[in-house]
Amino acid sequence: QAQLVESGGGLVQAGGSLRLSCAASERTFRSYRMAWFRQGPGKEREFVAAITATGLTKYYADSVKGRFTISRDNAENTAYLQMNSLKPEDTAVYYCAARFKSLTASDHDDPDKYDYWGQGTQVTVSS
Repeated sequence: QAQLVESGGGLVQAGGSLRLSCAASERTFRSYRMAWFRQGPGKEREFVAAITATGLTKYYADSVKGRFTISRDNAENTAYLQMNSLKPEDTAVYYCAARFKSLTASDHDDPDKYDYWGQGTQVTVSS
């Protein structure tokens, strides 16, 4: 069973940047499709970004498109989320998730389709 550990969260001013990391324990990491979700105060968990096993295809929520970039390093068993131009509404606990099933246009943003989850890392953006 894969273990995912997020890091890189913190407090940043609006307009700033953070890079989140998600380290996987499994050497089969290269077979996982990876994603980031977030859950703000009083809100449901929402999709942020996803990336295929090869890294060639990426999906983004409209709210982060153009500001966030998802990437992965299969040699390091790590996925990343580079977050630029942060806004107070980006404040949330950010979770990375992994699944074996291929990503599709219809279900890449469904948290129920992911097999493994990290514990989350807090991102707070001050205005």
